[in-house]
Amino acid sequence: MKAFLLAAGLGTRLRPLTNTVPKCMLTIDDRPMLDIWLDAFDRVGVDEVLVNLHYLPDVVRAYLAARTVPPAVRTFFEPDLLGSAGTLRANRQWVADEDFFLACYADNLTDFDLQLLVDAQTDRGAVATWSVFHSEHPEAGGVVELAADGRIVSFVEKPREPVSDLTNAGMYAFKPGVLDQIPAKLPSDIGYDLLPCLVGRAYAVQVEGYFRDIGTADSYYRARKEWPVRAAR
Repeated sequence: MKAFLLAAGLGTRLRPLTNTVPKCMLTIDDRPMLDIWLDAFDRVGVDEVLVNLHYLPDVVRAYLAARTVPPAVRTFFEPDLLGSAGTLRANRQWVADEDFFLACYADNLTDFDLQLLVDAQTDRGAVATWSVFHSEHPEAGGVVELAADGRIVSFVEKPREPVSDLTNAGMYAFKPGVLDQIPAKLPSDIGYDLLPCLVGRAYAVQVEGYFRDIGTADSYYRARKEWPVRAAR
């Protein structure tokens, strides 16, 4: 199984924390978020991870060169940001022979068991399965409505008037064929340009437990306090 770890963002809302390191290298409980994600992939049997890079790529490359445990990691440098969907599309051939692959955002911190996502995708064989969580501010994310069987029946990215508090959690299992639906324009985004095409055919799994988007300095400092407490429970 293969996985994309989307890590090329500039982290502008996290400055000055990201002045010298990309946001995927910010530490939680003395570990880079990059490392937390790679271990999570390894636990569910991912053999190879593609990490996309743009801002301060040599910091990530140096860390990966010193890491000696699985999974295997390749990097994909983007001189100009392609967008999350653009990264997937540019690496279409890398996953062409997979039954499905995973894609996750490196700046999310969660103890969600990715095996639940893998099992749901394996059992249903849908075009895609993605994760959702109950958000305090659904208008800031991609809001979904679910049928009783977990099928996604509507999806709107950053709606003014959310119809529910179920929000995209940025962890996906995709069949390779869905990448053909990503437009050629760049940059292209998973939330705006791919997920709407999958409504009615994709399913969701709900995240139980800890989840935080590390998008701002405030959310990062909150996560640093919350994560060790969560682990101690």
